[in-house]
Amino acid sequence: MSTAYAELVQAMDLHFDGFYTGDVETLKKVFHPDCHLISGTGGSLANDPMEAVYARVRGRAKPSEAGQRRYDHILSIDLAGPETALVTCRIALEPKLFTDYLNFVKLDGQWRIVSKVYTWVPVNEAAGAHPVTTAQAAE
Repeated sequence: MSTAYAELVQAMDLHFDGFYTGDVETLKKVFHPDCHLISGTGGSLANDPMEAVYARVRGRAKPSEAGQRRYDHILSIDLAGPETALVTCRIALEPKLFTDYLNFVKLDGQWRIVSKVYTWVPVNEAAGAHPVTTAQAAE
């Protein structure tokens, strides 16, 4: 049996934890340096390289220190082959709830996000958004 799904879940833990704790070094373990974050939310294209993303993460309050609830959920994992996958997830940086489409490529034995397309809505307006319980976060 392939270990790809378990490896992708571990990579997603880095994604979720890195944003929640504001730890750029954790995020660098899962994002490829050439990755861009792309969104059309609000009607204009945002196309940010990782260094711009890391600067924003460094400059904002850490959700973990602010006591924000976590909404981390993997919605789907589409494994296209032994080295390519698409993961759809939800993650919140209150007051925003993001839906992310993460393209992964396995390079040198490690799953790395090579592109991220996302959108967001206010958490309080998101249908079906539920905070993660402590037990779920530990899984």
